Amino acid sequence: MSPGEVVAVGGHESDGGRALRGLLDPQVPCVAGGRELLRRVGALRARGEPVCVVPMTLGRDPELIADAARTLLALSSEQRARTVLAEPFGTADHLIGWLRAAATRVAGDKALLLTAPTGGPYADAELFRIARLVRQYGRHRTVEVALIGGDPDPAEGVRRCRALGERNVVLLPAAWVTPPVPDPEHCAPGGPLLAAAAVAGVIDARVRQAWERHGRLGDDGLSRAIAAAHGHGHAHSHEPDHRAHDHAHTDEPHRPHGPHPHDPRTHPHAMDGAGAARSDRRAPDGPPNTRHRADAVTRRGADPHDLPLHRSPR
Repeated sequence: MSPGEVVAVGGHESDGGRALRGLLDPQVPCVAGGRELLRRVGALRARGEPVCVVPMTLGRDPELIADAARTLLALSSEQRARTVLAEPFGTADHLIGWLRAAATRVAGDKALLLTAPTGGPYADAELFRIARLVRQYGRHRTVEVALIGGDPDPAEGVRRCRALGERNVVLLPAAWVTPPVPDPEHCAPGGPLLAAAAVAGVIDARVRQAWERHGRLGDDGLSRAIAAAHGHGHAHSHEPDHRAHDHAHTDEPHRPHGPHPHDPRTHPHAMDGAGAARSDRRAPDGPPNTRHRADAVTRRGADPHDLPLHRSPR
């Protein structure tokens, strides 16, 4: 049993945590970031409770993780002593797997409309990429995207599906927020993405991992999460081209897809500027070192999202 209290923190995927409150255990409060998170954790630590904070992103809000870490750094040193930040609830790879599993519950003659709150150009583009992979490895002819508060919105998304010749559309949430059905005659809800029991299981796994890492290494997760703001932390995307490695770093294994992007031999930006420059110079008695270039070509040719149809929520 993991010690202490758990606090979930939500971003744009959950409307600041509000969309999660019906899915979480009553013992797990869900708050927005910033002052609300700081007040909640500070109050729990003042009572002497250890606290684990879980960023409730599904893979499209890496800044939520770094922002939570920066907020927790504002605690006093005594309060931070027994406060840990867990790995994010999910990654883009998890989201693809969960959506593909949900899609198997929808008849193949219906269109899928993946919905999520708009989160900025890169987060929105990521949703289109995810939808393409759901379609690629599924049985539905039409898989479209609708952005709550963005363009196309759910009503426009349904119209587009209808214009493609689809008679029935299922709105499949790719976020915690579930939109109202814009056209009940031709579409129906397909959510939520995960049941409350599955959500509880994933949170328990993240909390257990966080405390185990803290016990083994003294790692509270904050410094690694701060690095996410610079593109190399829990989750990262190299904007504008982030297709090759947008996965999140967790302690759990994931399906290999070539050399790890953070291997300094194959990922030039993992080195400092001097190191990157040296990698192309001629060795004293040999040819230029081109191994990292060949590996990079190999890695780009692989498909990192050739996922099994069913993935465990954890």
